[in-house]
Amino acid sequence: MATAPLFDAATHAKRWIADYCARATADDVLCSSDDPAWAAMFEELATVASDDLDHIRERVRRHAADIGMGFRISGEADERPWPVSPVPLLIDSAEWREITRGVVQRADLLETVIADLYGPGRLVERGLIPAALVTGSPYFLRPMVGLEPPGGRHLHFIAMDLGRGPTGEWRILADHLRAPAGAGYALENRLAVSRTLGGLQARLNVQRHAPFFAAFRAGIAAMCRRAEPRIGLLTPGRFNPSYPEQAHLARYLGLLLVEGADLAALENQLYVRTIGGLKRVDALWRRVDPRLLDPLAFDSHSQIGVPGLIDAYAAGNVVLSNPPGSGVLEAPAFSAFLPQLATRLLGESLHIPNIATWWCGHDRERVHVEEDLDRLLIGPAFGAAPLGLPGNKPIPGAEITGAARIALLADIARRPQDYVGQEIVRLSTMPVVIGDRLEPRPFTLRVFLARDAHGAWTVLPGGFARIGDDPDPRSTVMGEGTWSADVCIHGHEAVDQVSLLPAQDSLAVRRNPGTLPSRVADNFYWLGRYLERGEALLAAIRVMLGNSIDADGGAALSSATMGKLVGLIAGGGSAPHPLSLRRGDLTLFARQAMEDEDWHSVATINRLARCIGEGSRDRLSADMVRLLEAPFPSHRGMLDRAGSLQRRYAAIAGLSAEHMGRTSAWRFHDLGRRLERAMAMTRAVRLFGMPGATADDLSTLLDLANSQISYRQRYLTGIARVPVVDLVALDPGNPRSLAYQTERLNERLGELPVLSDDGMAEPQQALAKALTAILATTTAATMTPDTLGDMERRLAQLSDAVARRYFLQGAEPLRAVGLTLA
Repeated sequence: MATAPLFDAATHAKRWIADYCARATADDVLCSSDDPAWAAMFEELATVASDDLDHIRERVRRHAADIGMGFRISGEADERPWPVSPVPLLIDSAEWREITRGVVQRADLLETVIADLYGPGRLVERGLIPAALVTGSPYFLRPMVGLEPPGGRHLHFIAMDLGRGPTGEWRILADHLRAPAGAGYALENRLAVSRTLGGLQARLNVQRHAPFFAAFRAGIAAMCRRAEPRIGLLTPGRFNPSYPEQAHLARYLGLLLVEGADLAALENQLYVRTIGGLKRVDALWRRVDPRLLDPLAFDSHSQIGVPGLIDAYAAGNVVLSNPPGSGVLEAPAFSAFLPQLATRLLGESLHIPNIATWWCGHDRERVHVEEDLDRLLIGPAFGAAPLGLPGNKPIPGAEITGAARIALLADIARRPQDYVGQEIVRLSTMPVVIGDRLEPRPFTLRVFLARDAHGAWTVLPGGFARIGDDPDPRSTVMGEGTWSADVCIHGHEAVDQVSLLPAQDSLAVRRNPGTLPSRVADNFYWLGRYLERGEALLAAIRVMLGNSIDADGGAALSSATMGKLVGLIAGGGSAPHPLSLRRGDLTLFARQAMEDEDWHSVATINRLARCIGEGSRDRLSADMVRLLEAPFPSHRGMLDRAGSLQRRYAAIAGLSAEHMGRTSAWRFHDLGRRLERAMAMTRAVRLFGMPGATADDLSTLLDLANSQISYRQRYLTGIARVPVVDLVALDPGNPRSLAYQTERLNERLGELPVLSDDGMAEPQQALAKALTAILATTTAATMTPDTLGDMERRLAQLSDAVARRYFLQGAEPLRAVGLTLA
């Protein structure tokens, strides 16, 4: 019998390369190289993909989604998946050494220039830098002049965009100094591609990323005054376009992810507001616009800054990486002066030149730009768009015609210092999977540099590549790019297995995950409440739609019981009261309660929980985040949609119960669940379990408490009020009962930190103990609506007490009693 031919990965790789190079130009990185590493990489690709390139693209995208990679476009509500290509960019170690030499030289030059601009100012005084170039920049922050940075250096972490020209030469396209983004995406690209092409790293001796990040973390720690500093990553919040990257970096580096509201500056020290008091912060890796950092020093309208932060910085008590004001050198106009500054300050030319730039603030350069307008790229000198340029991006001069050209030339004549002319760079291409074949697309390379513990620059081996969607190789056409790719630096020497994980023989043990900011505790508490609230509302809707869920039979509820159920749902603001209790009106009512986001519906509650999940990526598992972000079910029938949602709630509850460590964050999450469930049970018992309750009322109460099966296993003779109320309200062994919730509330509150050391219960603990005592002395037969009403009021008071004790209260730095500084 004939056998199928064996798959030959090498043959497929050669065919892919030959087919690709027949369409690509001679300056493509693959086609212009005789490096055997490319063939080896495509062999690994063929081994995984066989003959289906589209399959490998989807596979790497799934790995990226599993990691939790994403980004947000400004103005969009939802995140997009991170677009990573399965084909990495390969650079051999010899070429990479030259790139490293060039970017380190440039970093030293930038450090020298910025230290002078915020220090003695000799470069401006000697005419090497025009004063208008500095003072005209919106990123020059005058309050920083004369401040000596802790550690003595202004730049700690920077990025540079490089372009490869047609002959293989590299150029610097842009510098990123304020809050360089992308290092986390480079790390995530490596993870996604490594999981897809598992053998590539060892086969090509690909240099690892971990040593770079370890050196950066050690470098920040070395600049701090304390031997064991607390380092935070300051984020603008979850609506920032690169928030997922920031959360990933914080988790990877072991940094505390904080927002401005989490921090307080007191007596020239910086603190984070936690559930256990103020904890000192020694350094911040900031991703917030520097002008918004401190409303007392910069923009007084900032709502995300920390008043007094710059005072703490000036006193040398907190390291800011990078310090505010470093973005002044990002201005494209500075590129016109860096070649001359390199010669004067370093005594040598730039190893990697930047693109030729002419600043129109000088008459000769302005005339050159006006005369060669059609051959240059016209852009803003300082980043912000001047009046003569529509939009905020550089534009090829040849594309500016008619009235727009006249307006541009007029504004250049009026405010020449706002414009630059730059050469139009043609970029090399690299292969990217489009459909079922490889296509050439232009790319740029973002390189990252950080200072190590000795203050020396270290370079992330590779960074990441941004790939354009348009085949046009001009950098202006490529824009921000459509895909990203891992960049692999390979060589003949074996690479050490370096990881940020502790050594296998390490004796250090830690069971406390670290500081819990009050904002994070608040988020986890409300995540628990929203999830429990959504599940309770969904249970009520399912009972209304399908009558009993677990009980036999299917007779319609009485109008009295249905009216109470409708009142329970409408009373929570989930939907407006229906016009009647007829089936059509009830169906519309149920749909609104489940899907109408103008009301406090299940969909609204899910959205609120999703928002918290998006802002807690550094503390939630990828599985939990995926469940929270899952789209609303689209099944045809409402009962099917409700069932799908119920299963999702059950999956989330299972992850919370069995996969989350018993940390303070989990305790607040469970605290929120227990308090919300207790309040729901109190309302349900008061509506359906009081004297005079009908069989329909009691069956509905068992359904809402998810206790039908438990009741029928205990009582075989039918349904009675007192046993039902005892089961759902007073039985401590029933995980849905009111008594069970109060016991757990006491446990959780007893496990949380207290501010006083007098051994007395704090208000929230006393309220929880009182609730337990009331239930312990109450019987099902004597329970009255007044008892339950009092219970509900006490539960609301408990919620307020928890918030007052542990959560942020406006600008209050900490509770006055028991102030602790650590």
